[in-house]
Amino acid sequence: MTRIYAIVAAAILVAGLAGVYLSTQMNRSDDVFASCRSGAIAGGSDQIGGPFELVNANGETVTDQDVITEPSLVYFGYTFCPDVCPLDTARNAEAIDLLAERGLSATPIFISVDPQRDTPEVVGNFAYNLHEKMIGLTGSPEQVKAASQAYKTYYKAHPAEDDYYLVDHSTFTYLVLPGHGFVEFFRRDNTAEEIAETTACYINAAQG
Repeated sequence: MTRIYAIVAAAILVAGLAGVYLSTQMNRSDDVFASCRSGAIAGGSDQIGGPFELVNANGETVTDQDVITEPSLVYFGYTFCPDVCPLDTARNAEAIDLLAERGLSATPIFISVDPQRDTPEVVGNFAYNLHEKMIGLTGSPEQVKAASQAYKTYYKAHPAEDDYYLVDHSTFTYLVLPGHGFVEFFRRDNTAEEIAETTACYINAAQG
């Protein structure tokens, strides 16, 4: 039943994102990223993303401005995730390498939604093992909740009866550009090649 609730919540989130995008992107003639967008519901919005304060692998409190210093793929998950997170983050890491082959630099960012287990050391090791550039972030429950709310993500931990509880969560990857903020999101069925291709388009458009 919990999985059903998670699916329903994710569907509502997609619909909400679509509505926000559509209402903010229609009738715009000054959209420098118009050629990069995959459809009417994809694109930037001031209502998605924004400032956050979290803790990095060294135990240092950092802000979005500290970590998003170049085009970044932002993903919310948790290190104990048995299947979804490792696959999604590995795909994002592959997209970063594909961009590097084009001479384009980007950063993968992993934000934990399981602050109870994901200490700075744990999330740091998880991120580094996936990609040497990947930044792992965690924080207090309040910090994590604030970051999640900024990106309109969903997560809910199962009852923590032992150390093996699971956490339901949305699985979007967000493309964020310095100076522009959030510009695009990717679903689980997007491949590394698709993400790299679209991200490259945004990077080149931002550079003029």
